[in-house]
Amino acid sequence: MAETIVTRFAPSPTGYLHIGGARTALFNWLYARRAGGTFILRIEDTDIKRNTPTATAQVMNDLRWLGINWDEGPQVDGPNGPYFQSQRLDIYNKYLKRLLDEGKAYYCFDTAAELEQMRKQAQEKKTGFTYSRPERLPTEDDLKKAQAQGRPATIRFAMPDTEILVQDLVRGEVRFAAGEIGDFIIQKSDGFPTYHFACIVDDELMGVTHVIRGQEHLTNTPGHIALQDALGFRRPAYAHMSVTVSAGGGKLSKRERPKSLKKAIKEMGDVDIKKLAQVASVGAEEIEGFLEGKTVPDIPAVDAMADYLGVKLPEINVVDFFRNGYLPETMINFIALLGWNPGDEREIMSRKELIEAFDLDRLTRSNSLFDRDKLVAFNTEHIRTTELSVLLGHFKKYLSQIKSSMSEADDQLLLRILELCRGARTLADIEKKSRFLFVADDKIEYDEKAVKKVLLKGEALTILAVIRDRLDAMEQLTEQNIEGLLRAMAAERGVGLGKVAQPLRVALCGTTISLPIFDSVQMLGKQRTLKRIDMTLDKFKAPT
Repeated sequence: MAETIVTRFAPSPTGYLHIGGARTALFNWLYARRAGGTFILRIEDTDIKRNTPTATAQVMNDLRWLGINWDEGPQVDGPNGPYFQSQRLDIYNKYLKRLLDEGKAYYCFDTAAELEQMRKQAQEKKTGFTYSRPERLPTEDDLKKAQAQGRPATIRFAMPDTEILVQDLVRGEVRFAAGEIGDFIIQKSDGFPTYHFACIVDDELMGVTHVIRGQEHLTNTPGHIALQDALGFRRPAYAHMSVTVSAGGGKLSKRERPKSLKKAIKEMGDVDIKKLAQVASVGAEEIEGFLEGKTVPDIPAVDAMADYLGVKLPEINVVDFFRNGYLPETMINFIALLGWNPGDEREIMSRKELIEAFDLDRLTRSNSLFDRDKLVAFNTEHIRTTELSVLLGHFKKYLSQIKSSMSEADDQLLLRILELCRGARTLADIEKKSRFLFVADDKIEYDEKAVKKVLLKGEALTILAVIRDRLDAMEQLTEQNIEGLLRAMAAERGVGLGKVAQPLRVALCGTTISLPIFDSVQMLGKQRTLKRIDMTLDKFKAPT
């Protein structure tokens, strides 16, 4: 019988799900779905100091929004649980004891200062730092003595003095010479296993057959293979994906958002640090440390400060793209093409098409560019082609997320808005264009540029006054009647339609951006339309 394919995505809940992590999850999910296999979600939460309270829930929410559902894992369970590594310590300790008993691992009692001194000495000698294994491995008695002295106790794996060959499905054979990888820590002083140890134990016990992950993990793989051999475990197949780079050429990183915020704050100059700290719910000293490059606030704090200052941050985390009005279909399609291609000229692809076409043989070695212009083009196309009922569901979730005044609108009205905006770039653009319908008439805010460029130019206010009277006299306010009225006025005055329509648009919406003007008037209704025109004429002193 053919082997059942089992893949996994194992995020660390130290932050939100970023694009790199989403791509790892997607490729593992696509491969499992293509093969009719199993996709596991495992939470690697052994870094107690860096875990954030909301990260685990947000990662799972983001995966579900993308449509990446797991067969085993949190909220689903399965035969290989628990799926939180912090709940599997007894399992890890059993295998740690085996390695210690067999002399394949040993205790270490070095302090942070002592390790730093070793690194400095290696740097002075211009040699790479590798930990020197003691001639006599420490015993349990040595452990007790060290603990009594208050020294930290870790466990290191004794790397074999042999070459290690990694057979990578993307990069072919990769050789690591004997001694290139030093003895590394597999249990920290807090009693939790390191990523390197926990992941190979879990991959074995959960039956993982393929490990698809980022290129940055390639140097970890020889140590993982050595651990597998030491414990008699299987070797899963490895595929290390290429790096995704930003337009600037650097690796796409979750640090881009705080980096952009810090730059913006420094450019603003006189920013109230105490107020910023209050907005971010942190201490003023943390904000000062952030600006000095010493600390980085949690994601919610970064987002809160950016919102308060009106700073637009680059989308990096999946939730950023959701909040900025991208569709999950777009993100899945776009991310899939970062380091993979279907072998033909297709670019816009459905989830079903991606599953049918996905093959590890088509993963590329070269870096992939995160082209934001291309992403917008993809989103525009998916908004145009996604089934209207599905698009409505996405739009309602988006409106709820941003707490839009439109979130209470009935489905019929929202569907009409979506039909009128099939060519929009994002759901945010659709919300912006139609927001005027849901704002109280006396709460309209006029864009200064629109007023200067449109309302206060030429005969705009005179034209608006005439439009007002003709709309008032109109018995039926239909799109056809409104279009006829505006086109007739343009012909009478010998001007383009825009000279007539734009003053009306600014009066109704406060800006030059809205739904099609004929539909805008009809949807707003006669009374509200006339009221807004009257308010505009009064505010900007229409000639009599």
